[in-house]
Amino acid sequence: MTRPTPPFRADHVGSLLRPAPVAEARAAGTRGDALRAIEDQEIPRLIRMQEEAGLKAITDGEARRAFWHYDFMGMLTNYDIEEDEGEGFNFAGVKSPGVFPAINGPLDFPEDHPMLGHFRFVAEHTSQCPKISIPGPSCLHFRLKPERVRHAPYQDLEVLFADITRTYQKAVAAFHAAGCRYLQMDDIFFAYLCDPKHRAEKAEAGIDPDWLIGKYAEMMRNAIVDRPTDMVIGMHMCRGNFQSTHAAEGAYDLAAEAIFSTGVDIFFMEYDSDRAGGLEPLKLLPKGKQRVMPGFITTKTAELESLDGLKARFDEASKYADIDQLGIAPQCGFASTEHGNAVTEDDQKRKLELVVACAEAIWGEV
Repeated sequence: MTRPTPPFRADHVGSLLRPAPVAEARAAGTRGDALRAIEDQEIPRLIRMQEEAGLKAITDGEARRAFWHYDFMGMLTNYDIEEDEGEGFNFAGVKSPGVFPAINGPLDFPEDHPMLGHFRFVAEHTSQCPKISIPGPSCLHFRLKPERVRHAPYQDLEVLFADITRTYQKAVAAFHAAGCRYLQMDDIFFAYLCDPKHRAEKAEAGIDPDWLIGKYAEMMRNAIVDRPTDMVIGMHMCRGNFQSTHAAEGAYDLAAEAIFSTGVDIFFMEYDSDRAGGLEPLKLLPKGKQRVMPGFITTKTAELESLDGLKARFDEASKYADIDQLGIAPQCGFASTEHGNAVTEDDQKRKLELVVACAEAIWGEV
């Protein structure tokens, strides 16, 4: 089978609203083979919806996950997602569920990581380009509280970061062996570290936020540097996405140079509100083949952006980066957690169709 190859002009971050049968089964406590059977029925419908919208990059909508990141992380060796009573992290007006990451031994990427199978399922059900999005290396550290690091050597951050990097090197190789040629690793915490509030929290914990930005970039760069030449790596950055709310704000200026130094091929950058700041950081994108997908289309609300308005945003963006190094994608997923954003399935499809229409209008291709 000959599949289209990335990068594409029209793309999306990956998560989609959970189909009602999946959401209802999860809410009813259905697990194991019974839940998997329902997911196996519904995910092909999500795939067809993406194909009908005109997209060439196809995901499973993360329909098998509760969270965009915790599921993957909790499937790593000795990385656990622990439940506590009460609430989790602050978003604008709401708090996430009370689950927290912990490390209980040496990290590793297991040969039987379930998401390898998740990718294969998508590949078997589409003739387009199958893509999987997983959390990037920084995600294993940013929300990790020192008291939940129970493997003594990892109290030294250099030792922890080296093992995170090695774990991701194995993940990249394993996904390639599974047939994946388009892997997206989402490192949203670059954007968080541009927010004065989050920078202050790290400083209070004794960590220089600028040093941390550099280390996060180093981890990503070293995790992917030896990837096969036929493997494309994407990276998404946003300021939080839980039930249409956010958790951070601030322009990319403080992190842009580090972000573009990672060697990532495609950057999905949130740009749907004033929280993201201006487009000036795009001038730091090196000339060449790397591509930025400015997220001018929001997934947080149902209102549909106008095509003329999007064209105007790209006129502005092209002042800082070559239009040939740009594409279009929504600013984030539609359901970073199983709870989903405050939009309907129809809203979701219309937004994805707009992504395709915008790409065709500006570049004459998807």
